[in-house]
Amino acid sequence: MSDLGSEEGSEAGEKAKGIGEYDGDRNSEGQRHGFGKALLPNGDTYEGEYDCGLRNGAGTYRFKNGALYTGNYLQNKKHGKGVFFYPDGSKYAGDWVDDQRQGFGEYLYANGDSYTGEWANNKRHGRGTYVYKQTGSKYVGCWVNGIQDGPAELIHQNYRFKGRFLNGKPLGRGKFIFDIGCEQHGEYIQPGQARDEEEEDEPLVPLEPIWRASEITKLTPWSPQYEDLLASREAAEAAAEEEKNSLSFIEEGGSQEPSSEILNPEGDAGGEGEERREEEVNEDQEDKEITDTGE
Repeated sequence: MSDLGSEEGSEAGEKAKGIGEYDGDRNSEGQRHGFGKALLPNGDTYEGEYDCGLRNGAGTYRFKNGALYTGNYLQNKKHGKGVFFYPDGSKYAGDWVDDQRQGFGEYLYANGDSYTGEWANNKRHGRGTYVYKQTGSKYVGCWVNGIQDGPAELIHQNYRFKGRFLNGKPLGRGKFIFDIGCEQHGEYIQPGQARDEEEEDEPLVPLEPIWRASEITKLTPWSPQYEDLLASREAAEAAAEEEKNSLSFIEEGGSQEPSSEILNPEGDAGGEGEERREEEVNEDQEDKEITDTGE
């Protein structure tokens, strides 16, 4: 029912208490209950379902700055399926739990990048696919607290990398797969850092992992177990080669200098840092949705 007419006094009372204006259904206790429209003191508006004075069920919340959420609520919090349109043009559509992005959802960023996959506590967490608009590359794999972490595949235009990531960077054994029909096996290693005495009080800046190739093969199936077996085989071959070189040195009185050709294709790993900051800013926007518990 409307607050206008016979219930005009109730609306005036709500204004006086600073909880805005309301036009809609109420229960026998005078609480907002059923369908209604509310104008909140800060200029935001809500149109949708109420239950005993709380936003509950389907509804649309419009922020004064242009942001908009339309979807399900549970006791005044975004919960269930919903879509959030942010002022910068980005959008999230998917699952919500207790006012946070959680479950499965798709985030379209203002710069054209996108992420589709699992979420927890407003962060990319679990399995998901991140597509880079500018290059067309995409990361398909695991995330932990918004950072690339775990088994994954980084796909580029003419080649792709399969391996593991740690803190947003490739690390450990993996392989590059090229469209021409061959693979390059190897590993990303974290280089050590030397600190001068004058720099002891300055924090170390993490160095980029370095790719070290081991062999080029035809296309093969990949798994972490396969790479472990390959590593064991390479270690055995390296030990045998070292023993052979030692014997040659003794017999011929000379030494051999091993050589290797290292290929290090460039990638987009970790390039979504700007988008993580964008999410944090937009989380602040979500938190600005004020409580509307008028009775």
